[in-house]
Amino acid sequence: MRAWSLLLSALLFAHCTSPEGPARGTKQVYRSPELIVEQVTPNAFVHTSYKQTQDFGKVPCNGLVVRSGHEAIVFDTPTSDSSAAELIRWVQDSLHCRISAVIPTHFHDDCLGGLKAFHAGGIPTYAHLRTIALAAADSAEVPQRGFTDSFQLTVGNEQITATFHGEGHTKDNVVGYFPSEQVLFGGCLIKELGASKGYLGDANEAAWSGTVEAVKKAHPDVRVVVPGHGQVGNSKLLDYTIGLFGAQQ
Repeated sequence: MRAWSLLLSALLFAHCTSPEGPARGTKQVYRSPELIVEQVTPNAFVHTSYKQTQDFGKVPCNGLVVRSGHEAIVFDTPTSDSSAAELIRWVQDSLHCRISAVIPTHFHDDCLGGLKAFHAGGIPTYAHLRTIALAAADSAEVPQRGFTDSFQLTVGNEQITATFHGEGHTKDNVVGYFPSEQVLFGGCLIKELGASKGYLGDANEAAWSGTVEAVKKAHPDVRVVVPGHGQVGNSKLLDYTIGLFGAQQ
């Protein structure tokens, strides 16, 4: 009987951590009218805030917090300074972490709308040089430090990367990767399953599919994929996005 119980536990664990999808332990750990935080792996948390749009209504916008030890790094800010301040407090009070960096993945305000709150807290911000230029041209809050192509940063005892694989949703979109837990933050370059093409005002539709192909090639072992809007998934989100824009090739 004990052997059967151990076998059943092993099978359940294997299923829950299958590379076909995120861990079944995904759970909501914080909620307020402006901000939701969900844990997707032991050390990765999706933060969701909201943006009111004319064409798509009230849109949920995702970002990612990753931690190691007592440090955390944030990909994309919440959409406002108030929701950003709320996220900062949650990271400090609930995770007991110092935020060592923020990386907006492109220049739209669903990625850096709350950047001023992070700057007010003395938290350094990094972005692709194109993002910095486009944010400045858009009269938005501008990230402090720039990089080209690929950027690596240490969080605690782990590494994260931010990489520009090509144009798609915008000319500057990068993706973030947390290798130790195989979590990819795709931002608005990656679509949730069943999504439409969404806002295309700054897009390069012809390049989009090829850019996501490059992302998929760079991260063949990815387990969890976080899109800029909508539900977290796995590598099927990459395939879906490639197919959605594939007709443009």
